Amino acid sequence: MAFGFDQMQTFVHVTELGSFTAAADKAGITQPAVSLQIKLLEQRLGVRLIERVGRRAQPTAAGLEFLAHARRMIQEMADAEEAMTPHRNGESGRVRIGSGATACIHLLPLAISQARKKMPGLEIIVRIGNTDDILHDLEANALDLAVVTLPAPGRSFEIEEFYDDELMVVAPRGSVIPDGGPDAAFINEQTLLLYDGGNTRRTIDEWMGQAGLVARPAMEFGSVEAIKELVAAGLGWSILPGLALKRDRADFLETAPVNPPLVRKLGMVVRRDKHLSRGLREMMKSLREVGS
Repeated sequence: MAFGFDQMQTFVHVTELGSFTAAADKAGITQPAVSLQIKLLEQRLGVRLIERVGRRAQPTAAGLEFLAHARRMIQEMADAEEAMTPHRNGESGRVRIGSGATACIHLLPLAISQARKKMPGLEIIVRIGNTDDILHDLEANALDLAVVTLPAPGRSFEIEEFYDDELMVVAPRGSVIPDGGPDAAFINEQTLLLYDGGNTRRTIDEWMGQAGLVARPAMEFGSVEAIKELVAAGLGWSILPGLALKRDRADFLETAPVNPPLVRKLGMVVRRDKHLSRGLREMMKSLREVGS
């Protein structure tokens, strides 16, 4: 049988006031209720805590030693309750986000900034990884929100598309790009530098496959930013998310939509049973606003 906060508080009242009746008046309960709480506390600890000396209730030697612990635990409880106030009022919280590097660099900063303007006490933790790992962590509740390229398979997930990201051909400055955008056959004749996995690469491979072609890149990389630098250095062509090209190196790159257009969809993914705290709701709302 555990002892509770009320029992400790009653014990402190009795020792400070020297009376079961006075302790009952202070707590707003009956004197028998005070006696019962002290009795239960003594039974739990296996020692006598209070003894009567004349008309006054005083702590025993064990009671004096326990008194210091009781006061400390009561203060800890008060501090804990105070710490919960901003959470209870919706002023604080924590959101753990998993995202790919491109969205993390080019989309999340503005959304996070907007969310924290509405909730200055909001703690936001961002983890970068590939889609499969992020979804695994989301399923395990190690993350609260995933921002990934769709699809995001999983029966336990609630998925919301919020951003259409057109994929663009990227070539060294001065390269001649066909009017109306290059098709798969034209792109396949170039020296290709492509992302080495994930939904974005699968989207590109499916687009090439629709033209009866198989992409055979000269080099593959795990970083979109690295590919941009290599293309700028004249080492080849690539197909990259338009989101990553909003602040491109205009003096070093040529960009254009491909033909037919190729779009990847970014989605917000949460567990279906996830409690949507105010912080999580604000973060998702900010992502919608940034993505619109």
